[in-house]
Amino acid sequence: MITTVTTTTVSTVTTVTLAASLGLIVIVLLLTLLIQKEVLTASSSSGARALSRALNTAIVPLLMGFAFIAVVKVLEVLR
Repeated sequence: MITTVTTTTVSTVTTVTLAASLGLIVIVLLLTLLIQKEVLTASSSSGARALSRALNTAIVPLLMGFAFIAVVKVLEVLR
Protein backbone atom coordinates (compact mmCIF):
# COMPACT_ATOMS: atom_id res chain seq x y z
CA MET A 1 0.00 0.00 0.00
CA ILE A 2 2.75 2.48 0.94
CA THR A 3 4.65 1.67 -2.24
CA THR A 4 1.60 2.44 -4.38
CA VAL A 5 0.99 5.77 -2.66
CA THR A 6 4.66 6.73 -2.92
CA THR A 7 4.83 5.81 -6.61
CA THR A 8 1.64 7.73 -7.36
CA THR A 9 2.86 10.77 -5.44
CA VAL A 10 6.21 10.81 -7.24
CA SER A 11 4.47 10.46 -10.60
CA THR A 12 2.08 13.32 -9.85
CA VAL A 13 4.79 15.65 -8.59
CA THR A 14 6.94 14.90 -11.63
CA THR A 15 4.07 15.64 -14.01
CA VAL A 16 3.19 18.93 -12.31
CA THR A 17 6.83 20.02 -12.26
CA LEU A 18 7.27 19.18 -15.93
CA ALA A 19 4.13 21.13 -16.88
CA ALA A 20 5.24 24.17 -14.89
CA SER A 21 8.73 24.18 -16.39
CA LEU A 22 7.31 23.78 -19.90
CA GLY A 23 5.05 26.78 -19.31
CA LEU A 24 8.01 28.84 -18.12
CA ILE A 25 10.04 27.87 -21.20
CA VAL A 26 7.17 28.89 -23.50
CA ILE A 27 6.81 32.28 -21.82
CA VAL A 28 10.55 33.03 -21.90
CA LEU A 29 10.81 31.98 -25.55
CA LEU A 30 7.78 34.11 -26.43
CA LEU A 31 9.26 37.18 -24.74
CA THR A 32 12.60 36.62 -26.49
CA LEU A 33 10.96 36.33 -29.90
CA LEU A 34 8.78 39.40 -29.34
CA ILE A 35 11.82 41.48 -28.36
CA GLN A 36 13.72 40.18 -31.38
CA LYS A 37 10.77 41.03 -33.65
CA GLU A 38 10.62 44.60 -32.33
CA VAL A 39 14.35 45.11 -32.84
CA LEU A 40 14.17 43.74 -36.39
CA THR A 41 11.10 45.83 -37.22
CA ALA A 42 13.00 49.00 -36.31
CA SER A 43 15.75 48.11 -38.78
CA SER A 44 15.77 49.68 -42.23
CA SER A 45 17.19 46.56 -43.89
CA SER A 46 14.77 44.62 -46.08
CA GLY A 47 16.28 41.32 -44.92
CA ALA A 48 15.66 42.24 -41.30
CA ARG A 49 12.07 43.15 -42.07
CA ALA A 50 11.57 39.82 -43.86
CA LEU A 51 12.97 37.98 -40.85
CA SER A 52 10.66 40.01 -38.62
CA ARG A 53 7.66 38.80 -40.64
CA ALA A 54 8.97 35.23 -40.54
CA LEU A 55 9.09 35.34 -36.73
CA ASN A 56 5.29 35.44 -36.76
CA THR A 57 5.42 31.73 -37.62
CA ALA A 58 6.84 31.02 -34.17
CA ILE A 59 5.15 33.84 -32.26
CA VAL A 60 1.52 33.00 -33.09
CA PRO A 61 1.55 29.41 -31.70
CA LEU A 62 3.46 30.57 -28.63
CA LEU A 63 0.86 33.29 -28.04
CA MET A 64 -1.83 30.64 -28.17
CA GLY A 65 0.13 28.56 -25.67
CA PHE A 66 0.53 31.59 -23.42
CA ALA A 67 -3.21 32.31 -23.62
CA PHE A 68 -3.96 28.71 -22.69
CA ILE A 69 -1.59 28.84 -19.72
CA ALA A 70 -3.13 32.13 -18.56
CA VAL A 71 -6.68 30.73 -18.80
CA VAL A 72 -5.71 27.60 -16.85
CA LYS A 73 -4.05 29.68 -14.11
CA VAL A 74 -7.09 31.95 -13.81
CA LEU A 75 -9.39 28.95 -13.60
CA GLU A 76 -7.18 27.47 -10.85
CA VAL A 77 -7.52 30.69 -8.86
CA LEU A 78 -11.30 30.83 -9.32
CA ARG A 79 -11.74 27.25 -8.19
